Amino acid sequence: MPVDHTAPACCSQGTRANAPVLPTRSPRQGISLDDVMLGADGFWGRLQKTNSAATLEHCREWMERLGWLENFDRVARGETLTDRPGWEFSDSEVYKLLEAMAWQLGRHREVELERAFDALVARVAAAQDDDGYLCTAYGHPGLPARYSDLSSGHELYNLGHLMQAAVARVRTVGAEDELVEVARRAADHVCESFGPGRSGICGHPEVEVALTELGRALDEARYIEQARLFVERRGHRTLPVRPLLSAEYFQDDQPVREAEVLRGHAVRALYLSAGAVDVAVETGDGELLDALVKQWRRTVERRTYITGGMGSRHQDEGFGEDWELPPDRAYCETCAGIAAVMFSWRLYLATGGVEYADFIERVLYNVVAASPSADGRAFFYSNPLHQREPGESAISSVNMRAEGSTRAPWFDVSCCPTNVARTLASVDSCFAATDEEALTLLQYASGTYRSPALTVDVRTEYPAQGAIAVTVLDAAEGPVTLRLRVPSWADGAALTVGSEPARTVAPGWSEVTRTWQSGDHVLLDLPVAPRFSWPHPRIDAVRGTVAVERGPLVLALESEDLPDGWNIDDVRVHPGVPPERAGDGAAVRAALAALGGAGGLPYSADPVPAPPTCESALRLIPYHRWAERGPSTMRVFLPAQH
Repeated sequence: MPVDHTAPACCSQGTRANAPVLPTRSPRQGISLDDVMLGADGFWGRLQKTNSAATLEHCREWMERLGWLENFDRVARGETLTDRPGWEFSDSEVYKLLEAMAWQLGRHREVELERAFDALVARVAAAQDDDGYLCTAYGHPGLPARYSDLSSGHELYNLGHLMQAAVARVRTVGAEDELVEVARRAADHVCESFGPGRSGICGHPEVEVALTELGRALDEARYIEQARLFVERRGHRTLPVRPLLSAEYFQDDQPVREAEVLRGHAVRALYLSAGAVDVAVETGDGELLDALVKQWRRTVERRTYITGGMGSRHQDEGFGEDWELPPDRAYCETCAGIAAVMFSWRLYLATGGVEYADFIERVLYNVVAASPSADGRAFFYSNPLHQREPGESAISSVNMRAEGSTRAPWFDVSCCPTNVARTLASVDSCFAATDEEALTLLQYASGTYRSPALTVDVRTEYPAQGAIAVTVLDAAEGPVTLRLRVPSWADGAALTVGSEPARTVAPGWSEVTRTWQSGDHVLLDLPVAPRFSWPHPRIDAVRGTVAVERGPLVLALESEDLPDGWNIDDVRVHPGVPPERAGDGAAVRAALAALGGAGGLPYSADPVPAPPTCESALRLIPYHRWAERGPSTMRVFLPAQH
């Protein structure tokens, strides 16, 4: 259905808010990080605590160890950098770390973290040229000339992440400090170099979303206009294409507003789409926004894994065709999951569609939360849904490949650790949304949530349990709406308001509008019993298999939980026996149907029978916890016994 573009601006625009995304022309906005405090023992509170205590310093130490930080010092000293370490986009990892630090400092003013932040900013600032250009891989002695490789140079991509770090800083401190001034000069340089009457786009979109948000934060319309120019220039095949790639890889094969689905490199496509939503909202471009809504819908319906992961091709880290979703070759880059949240969150703010919040939940629990190890010092880059070999642990070395059956402390291309860091530092900004007359709870986590109209305390053990208890702490005079999201999978959910009898509520929005008093209670009870999930019959790679979900969690069978002598690829699930709850996972009834090789080619003139040899109840764990016990085999989709 067409998107309503006529809604008024949100009431709290014009006051300083603390969040990564604050559209100026939207009827709603995400809750300010000043107005949400997560419980330290909840699912996301624990992840944030680990991120602050371990991941931030872990990332800084690795970049120092590998010389990525010293690159800035060497540029500042005017050295010749023929032996510069790191890829041309390594600067962006420094900027993503700065963004994560800025959001964390906005939450807690930690002295040591503040010192580390200031020291890192000083090193970055010292490397900036007088005209605002800032890059350690181009434009200096021993390096290629500025903007001599727009397809692969990542110069604008890097500056985009610098700008997003500055957005975090200006919104958390409420003033322009050294980092913000560096980013402002860089943005001015971009506008001068690529503005009206000029040409050029970056092979890796990102600067579009950054320019728009920096324009919002600093009230600079020029930056938003530059983002619009970049979005409109894309799709006209102006970027040189390297061997084995294509214009589609760069989203330069067709204009954004003419595309029907996301394609090419997944992270690039999703970053571009997020930036295009920002441009559409800020400029009132309903046609562009409608096109992006349609692209999101087809991409989710036909090119997305059950975890919410995107990207089914390893060669170009890209989308496949419709229904091309092989579980064992799933790429599902962690950064693509983060970018999918960015795209979906902006569409929610623009349209209010509950489907975007549902999808964000899926991605957060099954892609973003799957990446970091429990100690916050190792990460998944890609997220397959079927691991055939247990592989080896990567404890202290750089992983030269994105694939791996265990989390690695760092990667040769290490975009994911810093992206996880900045996302976890600000993720709660998409847990609730506010407007003048309502507070909308989108994701369920224990904590306090405050809006102009309503302040509530939420207590829950979600997703382990389905009960979400909401207590009103403060409310404006007169009727106010508390809006609760009932997930699409939650058939049979129940809502209890005060002493009223519980009533069944359907998936979608459940609203309670009344004059609230301090101490009023609302209980939403979501059914989180395990359930089978069957793949669409056009997904050839998983035909004849079934997955198990519980609440928002996708579950997985891991070799650690198999009886002795069982091989994970010989398991057959009994689909007629419903899965039962087992801890925070499930148990399924399964048979072992061992299939040996017969010699020669792995084909036969007749169907190969697979008689079960023994049966057992098998435990499934949340997918986001797989490989925490060491190298293992794993699969999400399990063959069904017929």
